[in-house]
Amino acid sequence: MAGAIIENMSTKKLVIVGVILLLFQALSFMVGGLIAPSPTSVINYMAVKCVDTAKSHQSTKWFMHLGPNKCETINNFDEATARKIEANNIVFSVHIPPGNNEMSPWFQFMLLLLQLDIAFKMHNQIEDGALATVDVALAYRDDTLSEWTEMAHSLEQRKLKCKFNTAKSYKNEGRYYDCDVLPFMEVGSVSHKYYLLNIRLPVHERKKINVGIGEIKNIQLVGIHQNGGFTKVWFAMKTFLTPGILIILIWYWRRITLMTRPPVLLEKVIFALGISMTFINIPVEWFSIGFDWTWMLLFGDIRQGIFYSMLLSFWIIFCGEHLMDQTERNRFSVYWKQVGPIVFGSCCLFIFDMCERGVQLTNPFYSIWASDVGTELALAFIIVAGICACLYFLFLCFMVFQVFRNISSKRSSLPAMSKARRLHYEGLIFRFKFLMLVTLFCAAMTVIFFIISQVSEGHWHWGSQKLQLNSAFFTGIYGMWNLYVFAIMFLYAPSHKRYGDNQSGGQCIISDTGASGEEIQLTTTITHVDGPTELYKMTGKEAQE
Repeated sequence: MAGAIIENMSTKKLVIVGVILLLFQALSFMVGGLIAPSPTSVINYMAVKCVDTAKSHQSTKWFMHLGPNKCETINNFDEATARKIEANNIVFSVHIPPGNNEMSPWFQFMLLLLQLDIAFKMHNQIEDGALATVDVALAYRDDTLSEWTEMAHSLEQRKLKCKFNTAKSYKNEGRYYDCDVLPFMEVGSVSHKYYLLNIRLPVHERKKINVGIGEIKNIQLVGIHQNGGFTKVWFAMKTFLTPGILIILIWYWRRITLMTRPPVLLEKVIFALGISMTFINIPVEWFSIGFDWTWMLLFGDIRQGIFYSMLLSFWIIFCGEHLMDQTERNRFSVYWKQVGPIVFGSCCLFIFDMCERGVQLTNPFYSIWASDVGTELALAFIIVAGICACLYFLFLCFMVFQVFRNISSKRSSLPAMSKARRLHYEGLIFRFKFLMLVTLFCAAMTVIFFIISQVSEGHWHWGSQKLQLNSAFFTGIYGMWNLYVFAIMFLYAPSHKRYGDNQSGGQCIISDTGASGEEIQLTTTITHVDGPTELYKMTGKEAQE
């Protein structure tokens, strides 16, 4: 009867396969470390103060401080006061990108953070819980001569979080508050060459709009976008890895269907893992270069969430199938206590993503981080997600320990065998334990990557750019996932080798005690047409007892 490749392949060939996979893993890290630039770039923008001379403020008019139709500008608010220009007639203009540069679809996304430069004045201090009301409009164009086309327009509020580090006295008037950077805008595609932001700070004393927010001197923006060079490397990796995983997936399932018995649960889960890996690999991002698909960020998060769910569920079932007794094994329903929380957590991730990036499809200025409640919920979500990921890894370590203990208890059958067969099965046990240790390593790296990526994205929104993931870490973890899934489908595919009952190199062995029907199987893949092997039955009996 046929066994899995991990059982039947010679040690020499397995070593060669392992070395090749290890070289590809090292290559994936080197691609990010030596070829790809940093994943993101940060650009600082200083808004230019334009004067709206029209008595009726037209929202369709765009104020641009560059080019032939540039607006009338002022240097500071003292000049505005001297010229009797009201605050409602001042428009802050920001051209993206600065100078004569151009934006590119390779940048993938654009995130903007708002920084207000507020001077301290004794008669105009920042009140507790002050809200800054911002009337902002976004436009785009693809050449320097065409008219600006409106992309979004919104009236937003941002709570100021400022502190004054010196004594509040007339002596210190003019010093600036230390204010936190505020979330401002996120766009899921960068399909146009030029963008223009017109920002107004409308003042209405009767309605308490922009009253008690201090004396704003300047508006600065911090722009974050994905590096074009990193995007090209990332797309190239996806394009290269997709055919490999797809081919091994088809090959694996073809071998499963050629067997006379129906596939068992573990084989189905491995196939589902391969499908999820293929789904996340397919480089649909290439279409974002030619199409203005602002939903690509959300779609990428959904694909990532599906893969996380499948990978975490696979590890639970992979270990559990080596622990369950015969009455419970090969039934997905027995894992609902372990898989259920994974599915629930994935649904929470999806809801959290829809609450922000889903809304940003229609209003790019919306941010869940803009309010105190939203910020607390987002921070709590990141913390809880990190804790749950760590608890999952500890639980997985416990399951692997139980698997090792379960397999070690079967070693008592080995002394009754001949020396050749005993060495053969000790080698099989070593192979399986090594694979479990590799699984633990992949799980640890996945948990670390998940936590750091969540914290890194949170740092963008609460205004810190100190924590950034290295390109090598991105490409290395992505390569590790692909190589691990490839190895699992290859090693657990049915082998083409067949052995007779009297051959010592096969999966079936005959003990020296004369029990010619005794068979030992070291994996849970049932390869006998008529049912499980003797040790498989023995494992179920011990579990029931």
